[in-house]
Amino acid sequence: MEVIIEPTADAASVLAARIVADLVRKKPAAVLGLATGNTPLPMYRELIRLHAEEGLDFSGVTTFNLDEYLGLEPAHPASYHHFMWENLFRHINVRPEQVHLPDGLTQDVPSCCAAYEASIRGAGGIDLQVLGIGGDGHIGFNEPVSSLSSRTRIKTLTERTRSDNAFAFSTPDAVPHHVITMGIGTIMESREVLLLGFGGRKADALEATVEGPVSQMVPASVLQFHQRVRVILDEAASVKLKRADYYKHVYANKPGWQRI
Repeated sequence: MEVIIEPTADAASVLAARIVADLVRKKPAAVLGLATGNTPLPMYRELIRLHAEEGLDFSGVTTFNLDEYLGLEPAHPASYHHFMWENLFRHINVRPEQVHLPDGLTQDVPSCCAAYEASIRGAGGIDLQVLGIGGDGHIGFNEPVSSLSSRTRIKTLTERTRSDNAFAFSTPDAVPHHVITMGIGTIMESREVLLLGFGGRKADALEATVEGPVSQMVPASVLQFHQRVRVILDEAASVKLKRADYYKHVYANKPGWQRI
């Protein structure tokens, strides 16, 4: 696990976009796992800029999103289908048929989840999975006590997560109770993981993820077992890390061939 601490969320997001762009340039048919929420938005804005100003080509890229609310139509303003098209896909040249999100309107959840897993396998697996992190350490919608070997499935949201996500809905009561989410086992099969964490509200979860024991109570902590994961933080999110100075020292003294 490599921990990179940048001064601000914007600087961290530019770095994250450079990592994604580097993969896409080296592997034009890359398979990207994508996240929603406020955390990846600055990274998506930078990817849009790289496409518009530097010709970053997404025409061969395949994408799989982590999750979707059950019961929301794709056009619903709080759906993750809507979020992704508004904040990334319609601004780049990704092919619509190569974009995948869970079906929030499915009438057969188990079959939908099995098909999503099959689609990921059929695409050759995810090359790079982008993750945010919840204040309680969840990744995707894998809430605390989720199985660390879980696959794509239905999950019931905690009231904390529903409250955190209420800003996107007309009222707090309108937040769905259920979602479809990639499982932790699915995430762990990605060849590389990019975990983004910004702001002081995430500091406790990130300290537990990076330096605490691996536990179902902090789902993101399982990333300690992943062979290639970068955790990119701003200063505010890093304040609880006991080894923050060492992480900065490591990053500042990388050999040239390891630099991003």
